[in-house]
Amino acid sequence: MKNWPLFEIFIRSKNGLDHRHVGSLHAADAEMAIENARDVYTRRMEGVSIWVVESKNITASDPSEAEALFEPAMDKIYRHPTFYDLPDELKHM
Repeated sequence: MKNWPLFEIFIRSKNGLDHRHVGSLHAADAEMAIENARDVYTRRMEGVSIWVVESKNITASDPSEAEALFEPAMDKIYRHPTFYDLPDELKHM
């Protein structure tokens, strides 16, 4: 395990539409990360898909700068789901 990269693990559940971050693990490569993630995070057959991303490839915003980062969205109310009337038949929106 010496110098193995850290991978972030995302699982899509059987009844879910999106992948959710479930944790991290070290592995020699992406294939090993998927196999280990399967063993660690889907022991009860919870998942239908696994994504692994090497942590060094993730760039995140700084939470302390959230106000400045997200402020421009306040001027675009049409982007908010409450701006539109959706039919009752539309699911997962």
